[in-house]
Amino acid sequence: MRHMCATMLTLQAIILGLSIPVMIAVQDVEPLTASLLGGGLAVLCLVTAGLLRQPWAYWIGHAIQVATIALGFLVPIMFFIGLMFAALWLGAFFLGRKIEADKARWAAAGE
Repeated sequence: MRHMCATMLTLQAIILGLSIPVMIAVQDVEPLTASLLGGGLAVLCLVTAGLLRQPWAYWIGHAIQVATIALGFLVPIMFFIGLMFAALWLGAFFLGRKIEADKARWAAAGE
């Protein structure tokens, strides 16, 4: 689960970084605001990806999804992109949990 979720957050960090020039050039968001929001979320994605060994870090990952969707108020396409990443995040989260549960069940059956 950790690896799939970390991959999603890493890809999301790239997209959030690329959203900065879009916010500035297309939506006329102040450069400082765009850098703090897009760059801050991108850095938070990378830091959280590294913290996923801790169970509480997944809550930060969920919050990142909400914040990414909320960027749609500045750049409307981010509503769609945020929802897409939220779906990928939740898919990785729940599929990863199912895989870990299956591995634990197989290991217990093999003993």
